[in-house]
Amino acid sequence: MKSATTDISQKKTKGMSLKRKEALTGYLFIAPALISLCVFVIYPVVASFIISGFDWGILSAPKFIGLENYKTLFKDPVFLESLKNTTKWVIIYVPASITVSLIVALAMDMPLRGIGFFRVMFYLPVITPMVVCALLFVWIYNTEFGVLNYVLSLFKIPPVGWLSDKRFSLISIALMSIWKHSGYNMLILLSALQGIPETLYEAAAIDGITPWRKFINIKLPLIMPSMYFVILTSVIDAFQVFTEVFIMTKGGPGYSTHTVSYYLFANAFEYGKMGYACAMAVVMFIIILTVTLIQDRILNKNVQYDI
Repeated sequence: MKSATTDISQKKTKGMSLKRKEALTGYLFIAPALISLCVFVIYPVVASFIISGFDWGILSAPKFIGLENYKTLFKDPVFLESLKNTTKWVIIYVPASITVSLIVALAMDMPLRGIGFFRVMFYLPVITPMVVCALLFVWIYNTEFGVLNYVLSLFKIPPVGWLSDKRFSLISIALMSIWKHSGYNMLILLSALQGIPETLYEAAAIDGITPWRKFINIKLPLIMPSMYFVILTSVIDAFQVFTEVFIMTKGGPGYSTHTVSYYLFANAFEYGKMGYACAMAVVMFIIILTVTLIQDRILNKNVQYDI
């Protein structure tokens, strides 16, 4: 009886030891990701909240001023204009980018010969550095010798200042960004489309369903988890637009392409107002978090995870 009890206790001890080893192995594997998350995400976020309460010019000693940076921020016409431009960017870029990505994904899902080549071509801009893409479109949009204005001249249309005219500058940058990033979302949606069981299509064919009803009743509901991810990440990325603006227009002409991220960069590294820049970062963090939570509440109702 005692030996049986001893064997059971030994087995339990071995089981606990094995679980601890497995847990330790798991923690060791995720340690690099956790360390990176803490160093490059959590620490900067916490530091931004703290620094936003100081008047700090990087080279000068920080001086605690409480909420003064936030009071100044919402009276700053340039920040308000930047916030307005950022909101415009999100409204223009996100729906257009997702629509283009979905259309391309549907086209790339067709069983055509050589379709793999076109998939690579559509994805190629994603792996091309943003600096290269932005400079390419600066040349395309050039008023004097740009390709786009040359094409317009063939139809007797006068040259357009795509980046120098306030009416077109933000839209022109958005078009470049859509071309650059759509391939990434296309790949995600294409993967979701190819994961739909063929039996559903066969049943739809027997019922004589039209291609449009096939898309609405079968494809769209079943790719909603991927659509949910694409919409969420696209909105988050859109609020942080910076590189294309920095390279193509430097926030101009005037303040027509001045976004919050660009104004934040200018205050931190050009004007030396690190505390003021961190206050902007905190405001943008709160805005993005709020918008993300609202999207999550709305979109999650339409997501079906089981077939």
